[in-house]
Amino acid sequence: MPRQATPALAHSARAFDDARISDSQTCRLTPQAGEGAKPIAILGGTFDPVHLGHLRVAWEAAEALDAQVRLMPANTPPHRPAPIADAQQRVRMLEAALAGQDWLVLDTRELRRDGPSYTVDTLCELRAESSASQPLILLLGTDAFTGLATWHQWRSLFDLAHIVVLTRPGHAAPLPAELASEIAARQASTAKELRQSAAGKVLNLPVTPLEISASAVRALLAAGREPRWLLPDALLANEKLLAPYRG
Repeated sequence: MPRQATPALAHSARAFDDARISDSQTCRLTPQAGEGAKPIAILGGTFDPVHLGHLRVAWEAAEALDAQVRLMPANTPPHRPAPIADAQQRVRMLEAALAGQDWLVLDTRELRRDGPSYTVDTLCELRAESSASQPLILLLGTDAFTGLATWHQWRSLFDLAHIVVLTRPGHAAPLPAELASEIAARQASTAKELRQSAAGKVLNLPVTPLEISASAVRALLAAGREPRWLLPDALLANEKLLAPYRG
Protein backbone atom coordinates (compact mmCIF):
# COMPACT_ATOMS: atom_id res chain seq x y z
CA MET A 1 0.00 0.00 0.00
CA PRO A 2 1.19 3.58 -0.63
CA ARG A 3 2.43 5.20 2.54
CA GLN A 4 2.19 8.72 3.93
CA ALA A 5 5.54 10.46 4.15
CA THR A 6 7.35 13.68 3.39
CA PRO A 7 6.31 16.09 0.61
CA ALA A 8 7.20 14.96 -2.89
CA LEU A 9 10.11 16.74 -4.50
CA ALA A 10 10.86 17.32 -8.16
CA HIS A 11 12.90 14.40 -9.45
CA SER A 12 16.18 15.59 -10.95
CA ALA A 13 17.39 14.24 -14.26
CA ARG A 14 20.97 13.07 -14.88
CA ALA A 15 22.78 13.89 -18.09
CA PHE A 16 22.59 11.20 -20.73
CA ASP A 17 24.73 12.34 -23.66
CA ASP A 18 25.10 8.87 -25.18
CA ALA A 19 21.36 8.18 -25.16
CA ARG A 20 20.01 11.49 -26.50
CA ILE A 21 17.97 11.04 -29.64
CA SER A 22 16.90 13.15 -32.58
CA ASP A 23 14.10 12.94 -35.15
CA SER A 24 16.08 10.46 -37.20
CA GLN A 25 17.67 8.41 -34.46
CA THR A 26 16.02 6.15 -31.90
CA CYS A 27 17.32 5.24 -28.47
CA ARG A 28 19.87 2.44 -28.81
CA LEU A 29 19.58 1.06 -25.32
CA THR A 30 18.28 -2.51 -25.16
CA PRO A 31 16.23 -3.48 -22.06
CA GLN A 32 17.04 -6.89 -20.62
CA ALA A 33 14.81 -9.43 -18.88
CA GLY A 34 13.31 -8.12 -15.65
CA GLU A 35 14.49 -9.25 -12.23
CA GLY A 36 11.42 -8.38 -10.16
CA ALA A 37 12.54 -4.76 -9.59
CA LYS A 38 9.92 -2.24 -8.51
CA PRO A 39 8.55 -0.58 -11.66
CA ILE A 40 8.75 3.13 -12.39
CA ALA A 41 5.65 4.52 -14.09
CA ILE A 42 5.15 7.90 -15.71
CA LEU A 43 1.95 9.86 -16.23
CA GLY A 44 2.41 12.79 -18.57
CA GLY A 45 0.18 15.74 -19.30
CA THR A 46 -0.02 19.49 -19.14
CA PHE A 47 -1.61 19.43 -15.64
CA ASP A 48 -3.15 22.81 -16.43
CA PRO A 49 -4.24 22.61 -13.63
CA VAL A 50 -3.68 19.28 -11.92
CA HIS A 51 -7.04 17.98 -10.65
CA LEU A 52 -8.45 15.07 -8.68
CA GLY A 53 -9.02 13.02 -11.83
CA HIS A 54 -5.27 13.02 -12.52
CA LEU A 55 -4.39 12.20 -8.93
CA ARG A 56 -6.96 9.45 -8.47
CA VAL A 57 -5.92 7.43 -11.52
CA ALA A 58 -2.24 7.91 -10.66
CA TRP A 59 -2.87 6.65 -7.12
CA GLU A 60 -4.84 3.63 -8.29
CA ALA A 61 -2.09 2.78 -10.80
CA ALA A 62 0.55 3.05 -8.06
CA GLU A 63 -1.42 0.62 -5.89
CA ALA A 64 -2.29 -1.84 -8.64
CA LEU A 65 1.20 -1.92 -10.16
CA ASP A 66 3.13 -1.53 -6.88
CA ALA A 67 5.06 1.21 -8.67
CA GLN A 68 6.29 4.69 -8.03
CA VAL A 69 4.33 6.99 -10.35
CA ARG A 70 6.04 10.10 -11.64
CA LEU A 71 3.78 12.94 -12.77
CA MET A 72 5.58 14.58 -15.64
CA PRO A 73 4.31 17.96 -16.87
CA ALA A 74 4.92 18.61 -20.56
CA ASN A 75 6.72 21.70 -21.79
CA THR A 76 5.30 21.93 -25.31
CA PRO A 77 2.75 19.12 -25.88
CA PRO A 78 2.82 17.96 -29.52
CA HIS A 79 -0.88 17.02 -29.69
CA ARG A 80 -2.64 19.86 -27.89
CA PRO A 81 -2.55 23.66 -27.38
CA ALA A 82 0.08 25.24 -25.14
CA PRO A 83 -0.82 25.41 -21.44
CA ILE A 84 -2.35 28.55 -19.91
CA ALA A 85 -0.14 28.45 -16.80
CA ASP A 86 3.60 28.60 -17.36
CA ALA A 87 6.00 25.84 -16.33
CA GLN A 88 6.88 27.32 -12.96
CA GLN A 89 3.23 27.88 -12.06
CA ARG A 90 2.30 24.31 -12.95
CA VAL A 91 5.22 22.97 -10.93
CA ARG A 92 4.06 24.91 -7.87
CA MET A 93 0.55 23.49 -8.23
CA LEU A 94 1.85 19.94 -8.53
CA GLU A 95 4.17 20.36 -5.55
CA ALA A 96 1.22 21.52 -3.45
CA ALA A 97 -1.03 18.70 -4.70
CA LEU A 98 1.54 15.97 -4.01
CA ALA A 99 2.62 17.11 -0.56
CA GLY A 100 2.29 14.62 2.30
CA GLN A 101 3.02 11.36 0.47
CA ASP A 102 5.83 9.85 -1.58
CA TRP A 103 4.11 7.31 -3.83
CA LEU A 104 3.32 9.94 -6.46
CA VAL A 105 6.27 12.21 -7.26
CA LEU A 106 6.95 15.15 -9.53
CA ASP A 107 9.45 14.82 -12.38
CA THR A 108 10.21 18.07 -14.22
CA ARG A 109 12.63 16.83 -16.88
CA GLU A 110 10.35 17.66 -19.82
CA LEU A 111 10.10 21.27 -18.66
CA ARG A 112 13.88 21.58 -18.93
CA ARG A 113 13.91 20.33 -22.51
CA ASP A 114 13.47 22.72 -25.44
CA GLY A 115 10.99 21.92 -28.18
CA PRO A 116 8.10 19.44 -28.23
CA SER A 117 7.80 17.01 -25.30
CA TYR A 118 8.14 13.71 -27.16
CA THR A 119 7.54 10.67 -24.97
CA VAL A 120 10.20 8.63 -26.74
CA ASP A 121 12.84 11.17 -25.65
CA THR A 122 11.67 10.97 -22.06
CA LEU A 123 11.69 7.19 -21.99
CA CYS A 124 15.18 7.10 -23.51
CA GLU A 125 16.36 9.41 -20.76
CA LEU A 126 14.75 7.29 -18.05
CA ARG A 127 16.13 4.10 -19.56
CA ALA A 128 19.64 5.60 -19.58
CA GLU A 129 19.28 6.38 -15.86
CA SER A 130 17.93 2.94 -14.97
CA SER A 131 19.31 -0.56 -15.15
CA ALA A 132 18.56 -2.48 -18.32
CA SER A 133 16.26 -4.78 -16.33
CA GLN A 134 14.25 -1.99 -14.60
CA PRO A 135 10.60 -2.15 -15.70
CA LEU A 136 9.42 1.20 -16.99
CA ILE A 137 5.71 1.84 -17.51
CA LEU A 138 4.00 4.48 -19.60
CA LEU A 139 0.50 5.24 -18.28
CA LEU A 140 -2.00 6.33 -20.93
CA GLY A 141 -5.70 7.05 -20.96
CA THR A 142 -7.88 5.21 -23.45
CA ASP A 143 -8.17 8.16 -25.84
CA ALA A 144 -4.42 8.77 -25.87
CA PHE A 145 -3.70 5.09 -26.44
CA THR A 146 -6.16 4.92 -29.32
CA GLY A 147 -4.17 7.66 -31.06
CA LEU A 148 -0.75 6.17 -30.26
CA ALA A 149 0.06 5.38 -33.89
CA THR A 150 0.16 9.14 -34.62
CA TRP A 151 2.89 9.75 -32.01
CA HIS A 152 6.50 10.50 -32.81
CA GLN A 153 8.47 7.20 -33.18
CA TRP A 154 5.59 5.36 -31.57
CA ARG A 155 6.84 1.84 -32.25
CA SER A 156 10.04 2.61 -30.32
CA LEU A 157 7.97 3.13 -27.17
CA PHE A 158 7.50 -0.64 -26.85
CA ASP A 159 11.28 -1.13 -26.88
CA LEU A 160 11.65 1.20 -23.91
CA ALA A 161 8.67 0.60 -21.64
CA HIS A 162 5.50 -1.31 -20.95
CA ILE A 163 2.26 0.54 -21.65
CA VAL A 164 -0.59 0.44 -19.16
CA VAL A 165 -3.90 1.71 -20.52
CA LEU A 166 -6.06 3.31 -17.83
CA THR A 167 -9.53 2.16 -18.81
CA ARG A 168 -13.05 2.86 -17.64
CA PRO A 169 -14.86 -0.30 -16.52
CA GLY A 170 -17.18 -1.52 -19.25
CA HIS A 171 -15.75 0.84 -21.85
CA ALA A 172 -13.79 -0.51 -24.82
CA ALA A 173 -12.61 1.82 -27.58
CA PRO A 174 -11.91 0.37 -31.04
CA LEU A 175 -8.25 0.51 -32.03
CA PRO A 176 -6.83 1.41 -35.44
CA ALA A 177 -5.74 -1.71 -37.35
CA GLU A 178 -2.06 -0.70 -37.28
CA LEU A 179 -2.05 -0.37 -33.49
CA ALA A 180 -4.14 -3.50 -32.92
CA SER A 181 -1.67 -5.51 -35.00
CA GLU A 182 1.32 -4.14 -33.09
CA ILE A 183 -0.03 -5.02 -29.65
CA ALA A 184 -1.63 -8.37 -30.49
CA ALA A 185 1.31 -10.38 -29.15
CA ARG A 186 2.13 -7.93 -26.35
CA GLN A 187 -0.98 -8.24 -24.18
CA ALA A 188 -0.45 -8.94 -20.48
CA SER A 189 -3.23 -10.16 -18.22
CA THR A 190 -1.76 -9.26 -14.80
CA ALA A 191 0.47 -6.57 -13.34
CA LYS A 192 2.89 -9.28 -12.21
CA GLU A 193 3.82 -9.96 -15.82
CA LEU A 194 5.23 -6.43 -16.12
CA ARG A 195 7.95 -7.31 -13.60
CA GLN A 196 9.19 -10.22 -15.70
CA SER A 197 10.59 -7.99 -18.44
CA ALA A 198 11.72 -4.40 -18.69
CA ALA A 199 9.51 -3.31 -21.60
CA GLY A 200 7.22 -4.39 -24.40
CA LYS A 201 3.95 -5.46 -22.75
CA VAL A 202 0.51 -3.82 -22.83
CA LEU A 203 -1.89 -4.10 -19.88
CA ASN A 204 -5.41 -2.74 -19.55
CA LEU A 205 -6.00 -1.41 -16.03
CA PRO A 206 -9.56 -0.42 -14.99
CA VAL A 207 -9.56 2.73 -12.84
CA THR A 208 -12.21 4.91 -11.22
CA PRO A 209 -13.51 7.30 -13.91
CA LEU A 210 -13.67 10.78 -12.38
CA GLU A 211 -15.05 12.84 -15.25
CA ILE A 212 -13.13 16.03 -14.49
CA SER A 213 -11.93 18.28 -17.29
CA ALA A 214 -9.08 20.74 -16.83
CA SER A 215 -10.73 23.01 -19.41
CA ALA A 216 -13.97 22.97 -17.40
CA VAL A 217 -12.03 23.81 -14.23
CA ARG A 218 -10.36 26.72 -16.02
CA ALA A 219 -13.77 27.95 -17.22
CA LEU A 220 -15.15 27.89 -13.67
CA LEU A 221 -12.20 29.87 -12.37
CA ALA A 222 -12.43 32.39 -15.22
CA ALA A 223 -16.11 32.91 -14.33
CA GLY A 224 -15.22 33.61 -10.71
CA ARG A 225 -16.59 30.32 -9.41
CA GLU A 226 -14.85 27.90 -7.06
CA PRO A 227 -14.13 24.37 -8.38
CA ARG A 228 -14.29 22.74 -4.95
CA TRP A 229 -14.22 18.91 -4.94
CA LEU A 230 -12.61 19.02 -8.40
CA LEU A 231 -9.17 20.23 -7.30
CA PRO A 232 -6.91 19.25 -4.39
CA ASP A 233 -7.65 21.33 -1.30
CA ALA A 234 -4.05 22.57 -1.30
CA LEU A 235 -4.68 24.47 -4.55
CA LEU A 236 -7.84 26.10 -3.21
CA ALA A 237 -6.09 27.02 0.03
CA ASN A 238 -3.55 29.22 -1.76
CA GLU A 239 -5.22 31.71 -4.09
CA LYS A 240 -1.92 32.52 -5.80
CA LEU A 241 -1.67 29.00 -7.23
CA LEU A 242 -4.83 29.38 -9.32
CA ALA A 243 -4.26 33.01 -10.30
CA PRO A 244 -3.34 32.14 -13.95
CA TYR A 245 -6.92 31.00 -14.58
CA ARG A 246 -8.97 33.67 -12.83
CA GLY A 247 -10.71 36.29 -14.93
